[in-house]
Amino acid sequence: MNSEGLMTTRVPRALEMKSKLFGFELPDLLLIFFNLAITNLIFGASRFRYPLVWGTSVCIAAFLFFAKRGKPDNYLQHLGEFYTKPSLRSAFGHDCEYKKFIGKEFK
Repeated sequence: MNSEGLMTTRVPRALEMKSKLFGFELPDLLLIFFNLAITNLIFGASRFRYPLVWGTSVCIAAFLFFAKRGKPDNYLQHLGEFYTKPSLRSAFGHDCEYKKFIGKEFK
């Protein structure tokens, strides 16, 4: 008889949980830090660097935090796609995005 027992490993409770840091999704953090880097590059040597660099980054972070509270994941991305897509769609319209795949046939 083997007395080692059954080997088990711990897994997260929700496998599809999105990665969040300080309540922000990763694309939100990229936007905040991209704004921080660009404004620091442009206004870093001026005497208005603190309100322009840190102020805009804090305002963007606060806007994202309060605007996305209680909303599903990728809410702003889907909202932007909703507003940029045409509102009228034809059932038999020409599909501009479809391209026929011409490739090798596998045997």
